[in-house]
Amino acid sequence: MPASPTAERELIDQLLNALRDLPDVQAELDRGEPAGSAGEQAHDARIDLRVAGKSFTLLIEARKAAYPRDVREVLWQLRTPNRRSPHPPGHDPVWLLVAESISPGAKALLRDERVGYYDSGGSLYLPAPGAYLYIDKPPSKSQVKSVRSLFSGRRAQVLHALLVHHGDWFGVKDLAERALVSPATASLVLTELERYDWLVSRGQGPSKERHLSEPSALLDAWVKQLASIRLPDLHRYYVPAMKADKLLEHVGQVFAGHEVEYAISYEAAAQHYAPFLSSVSQIRLRLLVGSSADDAISELGPRVVNEGANLVVIEARSPGELLFREQVRSIWLASPIQVYLDLLGSEGRAKEMAEHLRKERIGF
Repeated sequence: MPASPTAERELIDQLLNALRDLPDVQAELDRGEPAGSAGEQAHDARIDLRVAGKSFTLLIEARKAAYPRDVREVLWQLRTPNRRSPHPPGHDPVWLLVAESISPGAKALLRDERVGYYDSGGSLYLPAPGAYLYIDKPPSKSQVKSVRSLFSGRRAQVLHALLVHHGDWFGVKDLAERALVSPATASLVLTELERYDWLVSRGQGPSKERHLSEPSALLDAWVKQLASIRLPDLHRYYVPAMKADKLLEHVGQVFAGHEVEYAISYEAAAQHYAPFLSSVSQIRLRLLVGSSADDAISELGPRVVNEGANLVVIEARSPGELLFREQVRSIWLASPIQVYLDLLGSEGRAKEMAEHLRKERIGF
């Protein structure tokens, strides 16, 4: 999406200030260049740049935000003849994309093609003949918040559905039903993922369907967000005189008797999906809160502890937190995707177990 005129001017002013703050760099905006008519203007602004005595011309392409899909469009446009103004031999201009936010994947594409970029967070990449500028700064707070929201709450349920059923094609309504969300939420997530080039589509209008073509990239992106996602509330218990394997069976029987919805996760679930450890000492599960859940916990006869727990309960506030659980020998296990993410946020050998699970069961 093109930047608004006001946002475009602000971004270009920020870029000029960032360049001028660098040692032995002079940068001036060419204000005398006439604006082309629609479809004819080759660039949004032009900057005359001097770095350590060398002169360059920067041609600026301004966008509001840039994701891989946007960058591919920009690169295609830059290769078309009508976007390249004639310049004397040896004085080819340097193209630079400015945007309020540029995703990591988009930055990588631009670097691969040696096209410069600048974002409002202060990151700058400028590959010019005889001069190389590279400043990598953390993304802005607004960009971090936007990305984080994609991997939490009901939007995360949509991602979960796509990963579990990564071989399927989805319409918006079908995906919303599987993820237990509204069609609006499903559509919003799909639109966002398309910008990352993680989806392919077919059809048009109401019959349009999408397919997750890059499940590994999506799962990797989710892993990167784990540190910023609020940890769930935990309740630690010790159930006396019962080892973990027997406790697992007992939990399944008691919860079934009370018709309580739950899902075993972490090491106990991973050991069922892809055995890795010689033994598991603790059961961790998500439990849908309610009076029946309280009665089931009471029947187990546990005592609350701070250390030495063999049963850890994570409160689930909605059925969406138990999506895609699987029943194995009368025990309900969280989906392999959920177990993998949980293990990565755990301690001990959990991370090794997570990678083993991803390789042996998830497969991407």
